[in-house]
Amino acid sequence: MNGPVVECVPNFSEGKDAERVRAIVSAMRMEGVRLLDWSMDTDHNRSVVTIAGDPAAVVESAVRGVGKAVELIDLTTQEGVHPRIGAADVIPFVPISGIKLEQCVLLARQAGQEIWERFGVPVYFYEAAAARPDRANLEEVRRGQFEGLRETAHKDAAKRPDLGGPALHPTAGACAVGARKFLVAYNIYFDSTDVAMVRTIAKEIRAASGGLKGVKAIGVLAHGRAQLSMNITDFEATPISVVYDTVSRIALGHKAAPVEGEVIGLIPEAACERDSEWMRQLSGFDDETKILERRLASPLSWP
Repeated sequence: MNGPVVECVPNFSEGKDAERVRAIVSAMRMEGVRLLDWSMDTDHNRSVVTIAGDPAAVVESAVRGVGKAVELIDLTTQEGVHPRIGAADVIPFVPISGIKLEQCVLLARQAGQEIWERFGVPVYFYEAAAARPDRANLEEVRRGQFEGLRETAHKDAAKRPDLGGPALHPTAGACAVGARKFLVAYNIYFDSTDVAMVRTIAKEIRAASGGLKGVKAIGVLAHGRAQLSMNITDFEATPISVVYDTVSRIALGHKAAPVEGEVIGLIPEAACERDSEWMRQLSGFDDETKILERRLASPLSWP
């Protein structure tokens, strides 16, 4: 691709209705934007889309996806194990080449403005795009989820959106728009249904609890098994092999062990550790479809 390349990874609060997700992805089709990946998770009731290309085109593509999500997703009837505040829950912009994180902040602000003006969905800015230091962490933005924010955003100044509002959109909630470095979404499954156990592990390893740098984690029951769901936001500081080894050690104390792993979305070549146990346990991992650099060269067809 010529010129600067930015990635955007919108997360939508729909993972059960394939036709709805397909319609959202289709609405994002634009000249200058490549579709790299899209996936659905029924238990999390969430879909993740990865696009990349010309910065201005990627912003417009993401905004169009938000518009279709607002049209199709009603959070008052939506349920899933993943925390969420909006139909289009998070819209992060990520620098890939020829562009810096600071420029992605400007893209996030532009996208947020368009989302509010076009669809009446208020916006919280997070990570590098945060307008307030207490909103740098997405977990803080999403605290209380849609139901909690719906009750407090319009009357508590500390909970009000950065843009729009103060009340949330009645069915689409709010949207968290940010700029960040590349992260790896990595899940580990155990041969157990003990959710308390994976929640304990999550608390021990997450950076916010004094655990591993750049690691965010929650424990849930997914696909009938205990799942440790993680975002690794700095794989250079904390390689995924370190995360896996730490999780394995803690799990051993609970008489459990990881049995399968999965990467949601894409992973850069630099994060891969070819001879590691965590990569050997990955389910359905294919270099051609899961590695960022290869997907950029050979994108998906738009639905």
